[in-house]
Amino acid sequence: MKNAFSRRSVLGAALAGISFLGATAAFAGTTVTVWCWDKEFNGATMKEAGARYAKAHPDVTLNVVDFAKPDMEQKLQAQLASGTTDGLPDIVLIEDYGAQKYLQSFTKAFEPLSDTKAIDYKTFANYKVALATVGDKTYSLPFDSGVSGMFYRSDYLAQAGYKSADLQDITWEKLIEVGKAVEAKTGHKLLDLDLSDQGLLRIMMQSAGIWYFSPDGKPAIAGNAKFKTVLSTYAKVLQSGIYKPVSGWAEYTGTFTSGETAAAITGVWMTATIKANKDQSGKWSIAPVPKVDGVEGAVHASNLGGSSWYVLASSKNKAAAIDFLAQEWGKDADFYQKILVNQGALGSFLAARDGEAYKASDAFFGGEATWQNFSTWLGKIPGVNYGTFTNEADAAVSAQVPALVKGGSVDDAIKAIDAQLKQQMQ
Repeated sequence: MKNAFSRRSVLGAALAGISFLGATAAFAGTTVTVWCWDKEFNGATMKEAGARYAKAHPDVTLNVVDFAKPDMEQKLQAQLASGTTDGLPDIVLIEDYGAQKYLQSFTKAFEPLSDTKAIDYKTFANYKVALATVGDKTYSLPFDSGVSGMFYRSDYLAQAGYKSADLQDITWEKLIEVGKAVEAKTGHKLLDLDLSDQGLLRIMMQSAGIWYFSPDGKPAIAGNAKFKTVLSTYAKVLQSGIYKPVSGWAEYTGTFTSGETAAAITGVWMTATIKANKDQSGKWSIAPVPKVDGVEGAVHASNLGGSSWYVLASSKNKAAAIDFLAQEWGKDADFYQKILVNQGALGSFLAARDGEAYKASDAFFGGEATWQNFSTWLGKIPGVNYGTFTNEADAAVSAQVPALVKGGSVDDAIKAIDAQLKQQMQ
């Protein structure tokens, strides 16, 4: 067994000194192994990147290993905790919400890509870069965004007297008003919510530029006026009656894709699920997420989900792995056009927004330039610190949701959330 953290190489100078032809020769016979999940999405985009890279580097083989997400995370955690490198890949996909936990717990296990100077982080959405930064070092090649929007049935909203322009600059309080009008005029609830899932609260928090944690990773719940405003806004939605309570992913997606409810506020990755219902083409549209009223700096842009690529410090093929990520994922705007069209993957590489695929109109969404809208919102998402205990914080909120639905005290909920989270962090 080899120690995972005993061997560090100086890559900056090495990569800077490798010319295009020199890189091809230096990497000859190299196999770069990648761990990821979802072969139709993450795996498919990585294989496309590998095929493009192989045109200039025919002797470099990309070995993409697809896992079930929980299995991959469990295996990675076990390997890193054991301090051994046997069986670890060269590149691994990590969900953004868990990035800081990995980076802070196993900092030396990941290669700081900012040290190599191979990647220009100014070409990526700021919030994605911040998620993978510890101190003055950034560790990821940013991948897909969970930039969020409100998907809605334009036919239902029209029946209730609303046009697209009416939904472009609204608060959550205005959304409640819209929801009540939609139900009164059409008989459809506006939203469906799984009350055990705090995705909507996550969207609210990030749009307001806050999270459960301060920039230094400490709980930022009790005594935080902005968090109180956000949670109070969330409580208003929970008490509003504009949604149908559901349980589980299948019921959640099935409720709005069947037309039972009128809208869904979620990440861009939901686009393909909605568009799978071909008979609904032309009946959908997309609006920005509502803004949290009363929080200075709050915007109509947020995020839900997303992941990024990381290079393991123990990799024997670090130079090839970093060059591959830098060339394809860090520079190739045409690549991002292709994975947008083929996999619906909206990357966080800002230069890709100028491509034709992003500007194209979409008949399904009423002829709107759907991807252009999402990419515009992408550039406005506030950066926040997801910390290392986001899941634990979500669980603490979920425990208070039943009381909030019934009109319980927000102050009492905050005290309970803060206490439960701090206990979990001990």
